[in-house]
Amino acid sequence: MKSSSAVVGATLLLLLAGLALSSWGTVSAGHRGIVLRMGAVTGEIKGEGFYTKTPWIEQVRELDVRTQKEQVESEGASKDLQTVSANVALNFSLDPQKCAHVYQTIGADYMPKVVAPAMQESIKSVVAQFTAEEMISRRELVREEMIRLISSKLTPLGIRIEALSIVNFTFSRSFNEAIEAKVTAEQNALAAKNLLAQKQYEAQQAIAIAKGKAEAMEIESAALAKNPQVLQLRALERWNGVLPMVTGNGAIPFLDVMDLPNRSPR
Repeated sequence: MKSSSAVVGATLLLLLAGLALSSWGTVSAGHRGIVLRMGAVTGEIKGEGFYTKTPWIEQVRELDVRTQKEQVESEGASKDLQTVSANVALNFSLDPQKCAHVYQTIGADYMPKVVAPAMQESIKSVVAQFTAEEMISRRELVREEMIRLISSKLTPLGIRIEALSIVNFTFSRSFNEAIEAKVTAEQNALAAKNLLAQKQYEAQQAIAIAKGKAEAMEIESAALAKNPQVLQLRALERWNGVLPMVTGNGAIPFLDVMDLPNRSPR
């Protein structure tokens, strides 16, 4: 009898211990607890930390509500029918208020089920709206359009979009060669334009210098016409003090020889 009582007591003790252990739990930091009652989602959500529950009837399943990252590479045709490969990274998180709905309608593996497919579809759709060249020159607009389209697909499901980055666009070899040729042509045209501008500037400088010289000569001619003695003054300024040995009929004397006797010292 004593042994039977001991067994019963030990069994009751184990049951009580199991009951105590199964009536509480903790939710990890950055997670939410989805309360299930007999396997069905109740809609109740447990926050971080300690919680209580009905033993053996209720269960709690955790979902991560921290920021997560999904990166995909999608290939599609641009508006001008160029093949474009886009590598896009998306930061997202579960809405803590809707994580029970996510668990019930999608499940814990929502990333491969809805996030990645929504990204693939949206990227292809946006790429088709722009030419390959526009995707380079209007990259920010392309990124904003991707965010808008992905958000419209995931936000109603309880998945919030936090940030999106276009890691890279890859184009066909023929398109890259065409872009390189265009850039080279633009650089050559700019160089030719700069050279032409330089030549025009140099020509304008030459015209200005010639015009200045012509105006100076006109001013000088006018001055000489009004005062012929200026020529003799300049000749005297340039004379080295030596009289010429031979003079011709056309020589212009510096002094009036006939006037020398009158200039003898007194």
